[in-house]
Amino acid sequence: MHPAIFVAFFEVSRTPVGMCAAVVALFLIGVLAIRKDFVAAQGLEKIVTLSNLCVAIPLAVFGAEHLFEPQALLPMVPPYMPWRMFWVYFVGLALIAASLSIATRIGVRWSGLLFGIMMFSFVAMLYIPGALRQPHNRIIWTIVFRETSFGGGGWLLASTAMETGRGQGKRLLTMVGTVAVTMALIVFGVEHFLHPLGLPGVPLEKEMPTWVPARMLIDYVTGAALLIAAGSVLLRRKTRAVTTGVGGWILLTILLIYVPVMILALLVPNTGVKVEGINYFADTLLFAGAILALASAMPQSGAAAVLRSAGETLSATR
Repeated sequence: MHPAIFVAFFEVSRTPVGMCAAVVALFLIGVLAIRKDFVAAQGLEKIVTLSNLCVAIPLAVFGAEHLFEPQALLPMVPPYMPWRMFWVYFVGLALIAASLSIATRIGVRWSGLLFGIMMFSFVAMLYIPGALRQPHNRIIWTIVFRETSFGGGGWLLASTAMETGRGQGKRLLTMVGTVAVTMALIVFGVEHFLHPLGLPGVPLEKEMPTWVPARMLIDYVTGAALLIAAGSVLLRRKTRAVTTGVGGWILLTILLIYVPVMILALLVPNTGVKVEGINYFADTLLFAGAILALASAMPQSGAAAVLRSAGETLSATR
């Protein structure tokens, strides 16, 4: 390969390379942090232990995007804010710091809290004003509920990381986080039935590739699962088990659909296509993380709690 071509390739591809490196790095860090809990957990509880990992990886991906491609994200900073480029870099560094904290489970009550505040601020400052200007644009409203669920997931992680005796603050974080994620479950569940060819999980514009079998069935099953999860929250019936199962289903669609879609996008020379493929993967993984954060914040049944305690005791004696 000619040196100029080699340099040009990596110059164009530095953003997706950085984002992919963030995926690998945070995956390894997160797996090391949860390995004991994952081994000790029983049944569906193994999926719950993945909540921090599912949140940390996308935050690192988005942080890397801010640092490697700041000019593309600069227009999102409101024009009335001073030092606009500073805020792009600041958000990128804050996301990476939060991802490391959440992955290692060090100081999560602060990183989850601050990440949630960031997302709720983005919704109030950026996305709701845009949605009000285009009230019939379903994509913008989908982003509003998506970002709200991300903030809710952060607060649920913070609540779970707090000590039991924290009282009112812990309850407030759990309540707001639960409401935020549940709203997204309802809206996205309905949208899967209205647009049954879109990629499952977060129903944006991109459709499932034609090589995916039973595309409409997958969307209908996903929509029904999201609505059932929302119903379990509203009725307070088996919420932990149901939301864990739904989070597991979203993770399965990520492995079988989103990962191949991302790999195919990375093979396209256009950097924008590469970044879009990674972002779809990261957005859906973060939504799965928010659902699992909701599951982790819900109380366990008596039998499950006993099994978990026994598993932790057995792990500690090894």
